[in-house]
Amino acid sequence: MILTDTHTHLYSEQFDNDRVEIIEKAINAGVSRFFVPAIDSTYYQSMFSLEKQFPDNIFLMAGLHPTHVKENYKEELKVVRKMLENKKFYAVGEIGIDLYWDKTFIKEQQQVFKTQISWAKERNLPIIIHCRDSFDEIFEVLEEEKDDKLYGIFHCFTGNLQQAKQAISYNMKLGIGGVVTFKNGKIDKFLNEIPIEHIVLETDSPYLAPTPYRGKRNDSSYLINILDKLVEIYGLSPEEIAKITTQNSKEVFGV
Repeated sequence: MILTDTHTHLYSEQFDNDRVEIIEKAINAGVSRFFVPAIDSTYYQSMFSLEKQFPDNIFLMAGLHPTHVKENYKEELKVVRKMLENKKFYAVGEIGIDLYWDKTFIKEQQQVFKTQISWAKERNLPIIIHCRDSFDEIFEVLEEEKDDKLYGIFHCFTGNLQQAKQAISYNMKLGIGGVVTFKNGKIDKFLNEIPIEHIVLETDSPYLAPTPYRGKRNDSSYLINILDKLVEIYGLSPEEIAKITTQNSKEVFGV
């Protein structure tokens, strides 16, 4: 059984003391494919080191995270552009709009999002969307950008059924993580109405650990807990869900 974690920040400082052990634990649990999103320029060297240690398992993305769109966003975008021009990446991400923490740079976030979508299209790469308190704003951009070259993943999807269907209409898969196991997560109530062909699995580790680890550091081995919840929701075997969601991830990332 091969499982794919389509979104994990394994370079995070929270793994500095046991990173190799954590990755090996996940691989032993059947999670052998890790897709690693960027945040800003300060993390690329750690990401490259990770890729060098586990070249068969780690797949990197390049991008500027919306919460890191600040006064220096133009300089940060130059780094993303240079990265995409000089190295192999499997997606542009994570990118998007975040209105939960701070709305100061909303216009800049929107522009940075559009710019990075255009770079993804130029390179036939998927985009990995971060959407927090910003579904309307994200959909507005996607409506403008919608075409045959727009595709990717709505990372950590937490919307309602209507929003799920709208996300899928833009050729996006839904990234399902720990929230699906929360009592108040809500998405478990309608997810069975979404064909599993539109679903990929993720942890977003070290954040959003699934039940029963909620509130603790998340890691990629906990993808098993998310898998178990989808077994309950879809009535399929763990092996079937692993196979389908990994195939879905291959359709997105091309590997």
